Amino acid sequence: MIEQPEVLTEVRDGVLVITLNRPEAKNAATAEMARLMAGIIDGFDADDSLSVAVLTGAGGTFCSGMDLKGFVRGELPGLPGRGFLALTEAPPAKPLIAAVEGYALAGGFETMLACDLVVASESAKFGIPEVKRGLVAAAGGLVTLPERTHRAVAMEMALTGDIYPAAFGEKHGFVNALVPEGQALDGALALAERIAANGPLAVRASKQIISESPGWPAGEKFTRQAAISDPVMESDDAREGATAFAEKRAPRWTGR
Repeated sequence: MIEQPEVLTEVRDGVLVITLNRPEAKNAATAEMARLMAGIIDGFDADDSLSVAVLTGAGGTFCSGMDLKGFVRGELPGLPGRGFLALTEAPPAKPLIAAVEGYALAGGFETMLACDLVVASESAKFGIPEVKRGLVAAAGGLVTLPERTHRAVAMEMALTGDIYPAAFGEKHGFVNALVPEGQALDGALALAERIAANGPLAVRASKQIISESPGWPAGEKFTRQAAISDPVMESDDAREGATAFAEKRAPRWTGR
């Protein structure tokens, strides 16, 4: 039997699907997974034929966090400057959607938060239980979660270490959509298809502005936005979008 890589990829209708592939360990993250993810994310950003990706887990679980056996051996499932699974500190420039079945816990939850959008099954479970093990959710849970929901919600999750149902995530804004159990990937792919239909330069620029603008000084926001948006407005794709609208046809994007 040929052993499969710990992270799998495939392209479905122009959408990159990335699958964490340690189902026997509930996709607990390893150093090897982080190494593979770094190359996959770099390749995704460099490939002009891909404008959006979906991250999911094999075997009905998204990611249960760090592989604790590896941690005891001194192995860490991250890379310097890139974070947990080479993602939490350096997400891709293009949109990334999390398709969550089962558990997204600890580093798995923080990996989910590194994604731009989340489609979760109604039976999914979320949490950052590090404090229950004497650890700190330092892969993004404590700095990213307050940006995705209310401070008090982030505080409760971080200090109790409790596990929360999918409906809690939707109610508090860090899950975009809930779907029936087993349909998270299909739901994420449907969302990805809606994004991929749009101009790739405009999509990438829009993500960049939303991601970076909270840290911009108030007096510089529109100047900094213009530096990103003006090249898009002057692109061939912008002219094609307007022409296609006038001609009542689907646009033919070139990414230029």
